[in-house]
Amino acid sequence: MPSVIRDARSFRTERPWGARDLVEIEGATARLHWTDQPYRWHVNDGAELFCVLDGEVDMHYRLDGSEHVARLAAGDMFVAEIGDEHVAHPVGEARILVFERKGSV
Repeated sequence: MPSVIRDARSFRTERPWGARDLVEIEGATARLHWTDQPYRWHVNDGAELFCVLDGEVDMHYRLDGSEHVARLAAGDMFVAEIGDEHVAHPVGEARILVFERKGSV
């Protein structure tokens, strides 16, 4: 049965990085996250697509041993390939759509 999601810009959870599972497609998941706190530095076991729906997020990532930061606004996306170390820091509240391998951190 098709679904219409109308609350993506107002979605909220009880804890930072809480998520609503939206769909699984051939071993990958799409999850809607709400947060007002940074995540943690990590490396995914598969590629990850990170799309800011509401708010702003400073995406920190390491490249050749140096830390870089990209400010993402609503509509901006970040792609982390396998092995890319990164961490998201919301600027206030943010709602993020994440596509990643099911069970990934």
